[in-house]
Amino acid sequence: MKKLFYFMIMFAVMALVMNSCKDKGEDNPEETVVTANITENTTWETGNTYVLGGRISVVSGVTLTIEPGVVIKGEAGTGANATALVIARGATIIAEGTPTQPIIFTSIADEIEPGQIASPNLDPDLNGLWGGLIILGSAPISADAASVQIEGIPASDQNGLYGGTNADDNSGTIKYVSIRHGGANIGEGNEINGLTLGGVGRNTTIENIEVIANQDDGVEFFGGTANVKNLIIWNAGDDAVDTDQSWAGTLDNFIVIAGSDTDHTLEIDGPEGTMLAGHTVKNGSIKGSTDTELGDFRDGARGTFQNIYFFNFPSPADTDGRGDLSLSGDASIANFASGDLAFSGLQITLAAGVELTSVFKAGTDAHASAVAAGANTVGADKSTFTGWTWASANNELSDF
Repeated sequence: MKKLFYFMIMFAVMALVMNSCKDKGEDNPEETVVTANITENTTWETGNTYVLGGRISVVSGVTLTIEPGVVIKGEAGTGANATALVIARGATIIAEGTPTQPIIFTSIADEIEPGQIASPNLDPDLNGLWGGLIILGSAPISADAASVQIEGIPASDQNGLYGGTNADDNSGTIKYVSIRHGGANIGEGNEINGLTLGGVGRNTTIENIEVIANQDDGVEFFGGTANVKNLIIWNAGDDAVDTDQSWAGTLDNFIVIAGSDTDHTLEIDGPEGTMLAGHTVKNGSIKGSTDTELGDFRDGARGTFQNIYFFNFPSPADTDGRGDLSLSGDASIANFASGDLAFSGLQITLAAGVELTSVFKAGTDAHASAVAAGANTVGADKSTFTGWTWASANNELSDF
């Protein structure tokens, strides 16, 4: 009897030891708090959650690899204490999620766990709970210097510098990544975007990106030559897509779902220095909201905008100019006349009684046409966002 009791105890102990030695990344997810800059090559592993305890920079010469299915959560904080993940100029991020295991950036308040798509406790319009993802590179920018400090990062932090002369710069890969509930306030009129791309080069791979409920812009480009493919932005607190400093890349296949606080779905700014370059934005479907403008092309905006479908926007006559596409400033109007700012294949489903010329200003109506709901022949391929996005899980794509 004593021997039997002894063997029973030993079996229980062995079972406990074996269980404790299992891969915690699969059966017992770990939560790791990151409180210091990443100064050596590091991997964040599938099945685990990583908490940003502050503004965390991957410094120059270092690679951060984020495996599929990882969840990254930012602590709460504003001003100098706002949390963000910064990929400094010269650093590399390899964040390759998959259609079944996207990588999710969110707030510490989010109870989401690896393997989930929709938040179990946060609404998709709740913003400003942490900062965002900032990627910086050495590609050309049009500013008052060859390299400048990115907005949202204090000037004392040299990891915030971006810009240079290498159009082919490579900051790594981000694919199947969802960024949520960000945009923490740094100062007056200074918030962090969901995804900030500062001087990012064309050899960087950026595909299949979702940005949800960011207090500032969904994605903002500051110069550079980066190309982005398959982008969806839902409930941006300011502008959905914002471009500055002569970004010279291409955005191809995108969806914008405006929220009640979305200002412009497209805010396109011109150069801030002597370098002049334009970008291409094409194959997009944009759903407006009650107080949202289609787009504002400002300060000498340049670029090509083609095959974009707009719907669900208010009448400009009823909303003091909201619900239109405008060219602001003589320089933008001149660029439109010269072809440096070009539109083609714009389609819109108009509100009842609204004329095309009241929506598309300054002659841009010549490149637009009105279509019945669902009759558009241009726009995004929504199938690329099915399954892995929260927007898809919440049935937000049914109107596209």
